[in-house]
Amino acid sequence: MTMQLEFTPESLEELNYERYRHPLPMVQRRMEALWLKSHGLPHGQIARLVNITENTLRDYFQLYQEGGVERLKEVAIQGPESALQEHHASLEAYFRAHPPATMKEGQSKIAALTGIKRSETQVREFCKKNSISVVGGSACSRPKLTPRRKRSSWRKSWSRA
Repeated sequence: MTMQLEFTPESLEELNYERYRHPLPMVQRRMEALWLKSHGLPHGQIARLVNITENTLRDYFQLYQEGGVERLKEVAIQGPESALQEHHASLEAYFRAHPPATMKEGQSKIAALTGIKRSETQVREFCKKNSISVVGGSACSRPKLTPRRKRSSWRKSWSRA
């Protein structure tokens, strides 16, 4: 069964732009499928070219019918949410006022403030994700750039004296 979709010049322009420039490959694939549909290709050929099933292609068409190009851009990315997330505001405020010197100290402060124990790696990821910096040379803070010592001659650096 062939679906009848209407494409405005504006939507065609946006499909053409987004099929190469959208940051998510899944959205690029959706845009490509609709772009090919707008050019009258059969569904089977579109599915082969875009490397999807015909059922997925019909899902893309349904999305387009529901909300146009904007609906094609919506992607529901699911993942587990950290238990620390509900404490984000209070942790951020605390760490801005009392920045810990090390990740280990940050880990113990988080455990004391929230009662939630996490590994250093989990705390580091939480800090990075929520832009909470730690004073010491941890992964949450940006590394300080130090100028390199200049060598007086390349020959000295290669000599075995």
